[in-house]
This record gives sequence, structure tokens and C-alpha cells, in this order.
Amino acid sequence: MSGPNLADLIARNAGFAPQKLALRCEGTELSYGQFATLIEAAAFALVNTCGVRRGDRVAYLGLNSPRQLVLLYACARVGAMLLPLNWRLARGELAYIIGNAEPKLLAIEQEFASDPGDLIAGAPTMGLIGLDGEVAGGLAFDELVAKASDRSLATEGHFEDPVLLVYTSGTTGHPKGALLTQACLHWNSVASVHMHGLTARDHVLTVLPMFHVGGLNIQTTPALHAGATVTLHRRFAPGAALAAIAHDRPSLTVLVPATFQAMLADPGFAAADFSSLRAIATGSTVVSEELVDIFAARGVRLIQIYGATETGPVSVYERFDQKRDRRDTTGLAGYCTQLRIVDDNGRAVPTGRPGEIALRGPGIFAGYWRDEAATSAAFRHGWYLTGDIGKVDPDGYLYVHDRKKNVIISGGENIYPAEIERVIMEIEAVAECAVVGVPDARWQETPVALVVRRQGATLDIAALKAHLAANLARFKLPRRILSRDSLPKNAMGKVQHFLLKAQMAAASRGEPGEVEGRGEAGD
Repeated sequence: MSGPNLADLIARNAGFAPQKLALRCEGTELSYGQFATLIEAAAFALVNTCGVRRGDRVAYLGLNSPRQLVLLYACARVGAMLLPLNWRLARGELAYIIGNAEPKLLAIEQEFASDPGDLIAGAPTMGLIGLDGEVAGGLAFDELVAKASDRSLATEGHFEDPVLLVYTSGTTGHPKGALLTQACLHWNSVASVHMHGLTARDHVLTVLPMFHVGGLNIQTTPALHAGATVTLHRRFAPGAALAAIAHDRPSLTVLVPATFQAMLADPGFAAADFSSLRAIATGSTVVSEELVDIFAARGVRLIQIYGATETGPVSVYERFDQKRDRRDTTGLAGYCTQLRIVDDNGRAVPTGRPGEIALRGPGIFAGYWRDEAATSAAFRHGWYLTGDIGKVDPDGYLYVHDRKKNVIISGGENIYPAEIERVIMEIEAVAECAVVGVPDARWQETPVALVVRRQGATLDIAALKAHLAANLARFKLPRRILSRDSLPKNAMGKVQHFLLKAQMAAASRGEPGEVEGRGEAGD
């Protein structure tokens, strides 16, 4: 055997504590010994039954499940890549990702497999695996693994192999696939252990979706590498999360502001027992100090994290045992990360002065899948340019000011206006458009579309809405579509999204400076 690879970490934990509970999900429990055995069998089946080789992609379309983690580590064993697909996306969006990534296999749950033809079209040679039963034209996961039990591979993957291909919303209209190597996930886990004080004695509750690195890599994979126990929820539900915290007694969990708000609004929040929790990690957007204070009053430490898909994401954070004597900070550069603030030329700026946040370290991604131009643009002098604006104080604490990239964060999901604008511009009657985020009490922000009708054309708003609904995930759909005579532009003719956003925010507060135009075209 060569190696090492991430599957070795699970095998080592199984060697030390084979009966220790690794995973629990809806009545299913896997010890580390059982988990390691399933990984080995799945890896054997991927290679010998499905023809998967080093560098191949295995797509996963389903809710949170132990099977997703089995496939992740089986891919690590083989040297292949897991491609977790966001089940919230529209079928056309999923089809684009599959066509771009060209997976060897698609592992799919029945809920999403009623008519897989549109997904297969972009990768006609792709095989199918039914995760929770048989799927038309495919094989059943449990049967594959059962037939491969007690079988072992002669070869295996390495730390330098890409193991995770995660697509992020695209600033240019299409998503890009970020490549994370096994080494990236390993160093991400090292940083998470440092952040949380994570040990084999911990119990992590995972309620966020594992198609994002937040749900997968902030606590879940680090816990498994440390030999801890993970309880998975298939999908987030505030009442179920509160009940699990009270009854399962986890020591750690990860939430984002939108899930916090849902829990605060749940009738069970006031009486919920949080005493088992050492900390709750949170991020995805700037977290209000009011939220920090609410949980502090309940005896729970909220530790903030700053990162991105491209950074693993654990890169800048507060530690669980740190005294919180600074407000509005996301913490210090992590155990394996270097941080600096740079100007437009990539030069470091003085302490206290705002600039673009740049990161460097072994947990940073390897580049974008089949996109050398985007990869080159993402790095300068070896530093990953996040596109976010911030500053550091004399002690090195990071304060995130704004997002340089034009992005809307709604309920913890990144929404890039360019994606929505691309779909709107497919309507012939639209001359130009812009999409901006407006404040929302529940979701942080929601998208609003401003459209300019082509001269002489009739714009059918109902048809536009139907077109958007057919081509975009539900969470990306504009809450309002506003008709405008024109859009503000700079000297180069580029739409000034920041100005529209400021005007829309002012309008929502009833202040002067509303966007000029003909008014609302539809709700």
C-alpha cells in the first residue's frame, strides 16, 4: 500500500477504537470499524464495477447522508473526486455543472431521480447509482457495497490528489468548480481542531447541507479525522435542531445567520437546553453582535469564522476559549493560514487601512476546474484574492467591511447577480437589466431585478417569471421585478450595482434617493 490519503485517517481511528460511534443519521449508526469497512468496499466497487480511476469525478445528488461521506473517503482511497451537487438548484443549473465536470458516475437519491435524462444529457457516458434504492438504468449503492465487502484495492490515492470539486456561483454568469486536494482537507481539519479544541471526545451536530464546504468541512470532516462522533440531519429544521441539541447533547455545531433566525423564531427556543454546547461556529456573512449577545446570555459561545469554498473554508477565526474583548471581528489568521490586506496592485497596505483580503496556506484550493484564466485571476504572487474588503488591527484581528465582488448572500447561500442577469437577458424584450440585493429581516438579503424594456417591445412579466423559475434555483429568484427607463452606468458604460443597491436600500427605508423609473412590474 502507498499513501497516505484521507481514507487512512478513518482506518486509523477504526484501528484504535473500532466500536466508537462515528456517524448517526435518522436511526442509522455506524461505528468507526463499520465506516472504514464501507469505505473500502465502496472504493473497490467504484474501481472494479464502475470503472472509476484516479482523477475521475463521482457526483452526489442527495440530502445529507452517511453515504455521501462513504463516497468522499472512497474517492480519496481511489484518487478520484467527489462532486457534491446542490439539490436546491434548478435542473438546468445542475445539467450545466454535470456537463462541465463530466462525472464518471452520478450517485442520486430517489427524490431527485424521477427523470434523470436532462441531467445525463451533458455527460452521456455517465453511469448512475441509486443511493436509496434502484434507479432506472443504474445500480443500487447498497448492493454494490455488499458485493464488494471484504475486498481490498492494491492501489490508492495520495494527499496531492484533488478529492473535492465544489461549484461556486459565478461572477460571470456560470458557476466555477473549485478543486480541493486531500491535503487541503487535511490542513483544513488541523485548523478546525485548533479553532474548536476538537478531540475524539467531541460530538458534532451537522444540520447544514454538506454540498457546501461549510456543512462538510468546518466540523464534519475534521470531527471524523479526530475520531469524534457526528450526528447528521438530512436537512435543517429549527425544531429538530433544537430537539437534537437538548436530547443528543452535542458539544459543537455550525449555524449561519439564517438558521439562527429560524431557531430564534421557533416556539421551542426559549426553553431549549444549550448546556452541552461548548461553542457554535458561524459565518457565511457578517454576524451581528446582537446575535452573539443573545447566545452568550444562554451560556453559548459563538465563534466566528471567515473563509470561502476556495479556502476550505477554515482560514480566519476566533478560538472557542478566546476571551471576546473585540466586537465585530472575525478573528485571527488561522493555524495554517497567512493573512494580509492588499491594494489593487497586490501590495500590502498599512495596518488599519482597508483593502482586499488575501490569504495563503496549505488549505487553499488548487484552482478552478478547466478554467486557467479564472485560476490565474484568483491569485497574485501566490496569494488568493478573496474579493472581500477588510482591515486588520495592530494585533492582527480581521474586520470584514464589504464584499468587493458583486454577490448577494441570502440565507447563507451565495447568489451572484450575473447568473440571474444572464437568464433575464435571454428574454428578447429585455434591453438591459441589473440584479441587486436588498436587506431582508429573515434572509439577510434577497435579490431584486431591475429591467429596461427594449424599445418597441412588450415585456410579459409573467413569462419572464416563468423563464426564471425554469432556469434558476428557487432561492435565486428575484423577490421583485422592477421596470426602469434606464440604469446608472459609469464612464465605461458598466452598470453601477453599488449605486442601485444603495438606492434600493434607501427606498426600502422610505428615505430620499429612490431608483427612478416606472415602478413595479411584478411581485
